[in-house]
Amino acid sequence: MVINTVTAYTGKKLLAGTTSRIYIQLLGADDESEEQHLNPIQGFQRGSEREFKIHCKASLGELIAVKLYSKPFMGLLHNRWFCDKITVNTREGDEILFPCYCWLDCNERLVLRPAKALLVFQDTNPIAQSQRMRQLKEQQKIFRWRVYAKGTPQVIDCDTALTLPPEVRFSFTKETEFYFTAGKQLAALKLTGLADCRKSWESIKQLEVLFCENRNKTIEYIQEHWDEDEFFGYQFLNGLNPMMIQRCSTLLENFPVTDDMVKDSLRGSSLEQEMKKGNIFLSDYKMLDGLVGNVVSGRKQYLTAPLVLLYCNPHGMMLPIAIQLRQKPSKDNPIFLPTDSKADWTLAKIFVRSTEFGVHEVNFHLLRTHLLAEVFTVATLRNLPSPHPLYKLLFPHIRYTLQINIMARSLLISKDGAITMYAGIGGKSLEKLLKRATASLTYSALCLPDNISERGLETVPHYYYRDDGMKLWDIINKFVAGHLSLYYQHDAHVQKDTELQRWISEIFTNGFLGSDSSGIPSSFQTLKELIKFVTMVIFTASAQHAAVNSGQFDFGGWMPNYPTALRKPPPKEKGQTTENMILETLPDVSTTVNGMAVLRLLSKDCADHYPLGHFPENLYDEEVPCKLIEDFQKDLRELSDLIEERNKKLELPYTYLSPKNVDNSVAI
Repeated sequence: MVINTVTAYTGKKLLAGTTSRIYIQLLGADDESEEQHLNPIQGFQRGSEREFKIHCKASLGELIAVKLYSKPFMGLLHNRWFCDKITVNTREGDEILFPCYCWLDCNERLVLRPAKALLVFQDTNPIAQSQRMRQLKEQQKIFRWRVYAKGTPQVIDCDTALTLPPEVRFSFTKETEFYFTAGKQLAALKLTGLADCRKSWESIKQLEVLFCENRNKTIEYIQEHWDEDEFFGYQFLNGLNPMMIQRCSTLLENFPVTDDMVKDSLRGSSLEQEMKKGNIFLSDYKMLDGLVGNVVSGRKQYLTAPLVLLYCNPHGMMLPIAIQLRQKPSKDNPIFLPTDSKADWTLAKIFVRSTEFGVHEVNFHLLRTHLLAEVFTVATLRNLPSPHPLYKLLFPHIRYTLQINIMARSLLISKDGAITMYAGIGGKSLEKLLKRATASLTYSALCLPDNISERGLETVPHYYYRDDGMKLWDIINKFVAGHLSLYYQHDAHVQKDTELQRWISEIFTNGFLGSDSSGIPSSFQTLKELIKFVTMVIFTASAQHAAVNSGQFDFGGWMPNYPTALRKPPPKEKGQTTENMILETLPDVSTTVNGMAVLRLLSKDCADHYPLGHFPENLYDEEVPCKLIEDFQKDLRELSDLIEERNKKLELPYTYLSPKNVDNSVAI
């Protein structure tokens, strides 16, 4: 008789314990044990550790898997069990970890594999291979692709989060807190009578009434400086969307700015001279050209496709020097300048900031973080079994992504969603913009070092998104390289990993629609290629999402800085703008407060969130991966400290890429 000692760890989630009858079976390379009942008298309590003896007639050989099975107690009483992990101590003195971290429902079976990561061609035991294939077949039945809109990345084939497996859904805590926050905000708006008020604001100052409870230092700073050129230029580098600005070496034909127009801004220098010095920059919103504004509260809204010329002055400040609000130059499409009347110049900047709302939310936030993270998540769950080293590496970075995206499609961009109801870019134009953005998406745009180089921004001063982002990219890259090189010791290992090749093939086909022009690989030939791609995946789901998401209420809470919609068309001539015209152009009271409520909800951290580098699941029992995680966490702490010290010297601190403020995954 051979005795193995089994320890069952019940999770600490709410209702993780169970009174159902739990059975276990050990599968070895040589034999398998009989099914054995595990339940202690008191059941499996939340957070408990229970030890059992499993009697086997003979040695099982190398342990391949653990099977768990749940039955109702007394045939009647049953509830789910959340099992964190199972450990098995063998007669030979080995302790083998079997990670679980999922729910076991009544009359359901789970098959757990050892924590040791194995590539498909290393997992040579026939029983192990069979379990590996069976897991993938089951996963592919559950996680299916679906076309959301032609010409955009495919999504999970699921209309409601309730049909998702529990292990990829929100925790009870997160779901409850999310809906409570949303309900609380809506109720407050209804009670104050603001949610349904169609009137214009009487003055900009009147907006201060909205910040009795939600003020912070960033909002106060923006409220004070929102209409200043220095802050307008700052936001192209460190605002919600630091992805549009690029160095300008040649003026566009459709943006006929002359030296005479900008001579005051350039202090006697010329555009040609400043372009040669690398001091002229451009932000071109041509992607929105021709799109028609949404109808909000029965009233047509207006979209523009501006061009903005900026100058980095000798003090390192990025300043706007010319704005054209539509792409085609003409007499009724004037180029606005800082030397125009304050009202004209302010209104031109407001149109740019409203355009920023559309391009940021649809392209840089929805597409480039949420939808791509969903592509990476679905491909991972469909093609990588739990023993695969890449599955273990990516698992923390796909948490909650499917549910938050399903909710976004239902609550934000559906026919009665908040963006459709309260944004100028809502409705048909949103889908058109999403298609255009998908068609223009490139691999290099997703890889921060390449993106910064392509836009010519390597030496721009005070570009904290770049500074912090590049350091984070390098830290993630170091961690990914250490992890993957442990398992892929030769390029040939990459090439013969059929599971990995199916993973990248689905990402290329279903996420990037098989577009060779995107530069996205359809297969991997070298370890170097794989490391770069996986670095991009983790950076996108964590750091990039934090950069474009976390400051939404900070920068958008003060509505004139980030209007969700504009009620009047862009001016066709100068000298006609008044303060009253600006108020009539800005969103009405209802649109303002409902838009603010959405931004507040999307920016709020939940109690159940996991900062970058925090891995609650114990997926490894090997020394080297555990050491790599420790080093990763140490590097992240050091970067957080470095950013904190830098921020002490800044009037407006840039905090969004401090690792302690970056979530592991797209989870909000």
